[in-house]
Amino acid sequence: MTQNLFIIDRLKAIVPENRLLTDDGNLKHYGTDWSRLADPAPLAVVLPTEVEQVQAIVKLANELNFSLVPSGGRTGLSGGAVAAQGEVVVALDGMNKILDFNAADSTVTCQAGVVTQQLQIFAEQNHLFYPVDFASSGSSQIGGNIATNAGGIKVIRYGLTRDWVRGLKVVTGAGEILELNHGLIKNATGYDFRHLFIGSEGTLGFIVEATMELCPPPKNLSVLVLGVTELTALMSILQHFQSVIPLTAFEFFSHQAMQQVLQHSDVAAPFTDASPFYALLEFELTSEVLAQAVIEAFEYCMEQGWAIDGVQSQSVAQLKSLWRLREGISESIAVRTPYKNDISVLVSQVPDFLNQVQALVTQHYPDFELIWFGHIGDGNLHLNILKPAHLEKAEFFAQCKKVSAWVFDIVQQFHGSISAEHGVGLLKKHALHYSRSAAEIELMRQVKKVFDPKGVMNPGKVFDL
Repeated sequence: MTQNLFIIDRLKAIVPENRLLTDDGNLKHYGTDWSRLADPAPLAVVLPTEVEQVQAIVKLANELNFSLVPSGGRTGLSGGAVAAQGEVVVALDGMNKILDFNAADSTVTCQAGVVTQQLQIFAEQNHLFYPVDFASSGSSQIGGNIATNAGGIKVIRYGLTRDWVRGLKVVTGAGEILELNHGLIKNATGYDFRHLFIGSEGTLGFIVEATMELCPPPKNLSVLVLGVTELTALMSILQHFQSVIPLTAFEFFSHQAMQQVLQHSDVAAPFTDASPFYALLEFELTSEVLAQAVIEAFEYCMEQGWAIDGVQSQSVAQLKSLWRLREGISESIAVRTPYKNDISVLVSQVPDFLNQVQALVTQHYPDFELIWFGHIGDGNLHLNILKPAHLEKAEFFAQCKKVSAWVFDIVQQFHGSISAEHGVGLLKKHALHYSRSAAEIELMRQVKKVFDPKGVMNPGKVFDL
């Protein structure tokens, strides 16, 4: 019996036969993520339903020296869930139960395979709110969100996934089960290993359960879209509105980005005349006083010349339509084979940073169309370069890799991040040194060896050992 057949035979003793998949269709489906970085080639896919099964799989991997790739909703864009080297994929789709709800503590404990939208609906049914939200909420899973410290559209108000994790149950790369923090708000008893697993991209072990904090739902949300004259005006608008009303979102997109949405959907243009940039602000209108304050803030921005037009939602339907101007961008540009970068700098540095990148790309590749959008309220920018029709895909990506190196040089000058919310995975591990020092990367390697001494967990992701 070959080693691979022996591994599969041993896995059959851990999970039922119908939860061990080896056919080509399932190997391709579970062996990749939205990045499509490499051709999936896992040995097998295992779908455990219990923590003890996950633990047994990890212990078997240590015994027989094979690698494991954790798999959640597979919505990542950095190749963190890609299995291309004969690994065993451990998909947590079957661990999708809400285990406990504590109304007094406003917490819910769930298995890692619970889909984000499932948790959001559960919170709503209990008159609460889970605020971490993004385009993939209908398919991304809580375990994957935690493993990548997912952000999304409401970070300016609610923070990242990290801010909502009150406790974790994990299976380390050595096969130990750890219960971390037990849902406590205050716990000053040494190292908080919970935060090491948040954002670890599956390199330390499996997140199998999570206790998540919920909050009161927002009331009477309203959206304001502004036509903006220049980048520095975006920052002025942000600062002024923040002094008037708490924002739940502050997004921006370029005119070129909005044009893509208008051409590929039934969304109506918000204004007759075009602006170079647009800002989308979301906030709660809980009183007439706040409603009047918003009007006055808008008028002030117009008087200062920061904004040249504006429209505010008057209904839930219009609110959703205005949000589509921003959230429809990624889908609308997909047909143009975009080369994506997800980067961040300090909010105050956004205009200077964006101008430098725009000038650099335009100078070297004047025929490249740049699509800018992002969560500008927290300094997160999405740079998308669209493939010219005359360029072959391979040549286009080769040229874009040169662009990325130049962009990362600028990121480093600003002490920014080469990956604001998509993780490192396979895609950006070669560029980790732009955002992390050699000493930091070495310490990361040492931390991994503590939790995963034989290196069975998601090898080759984030950094090489």
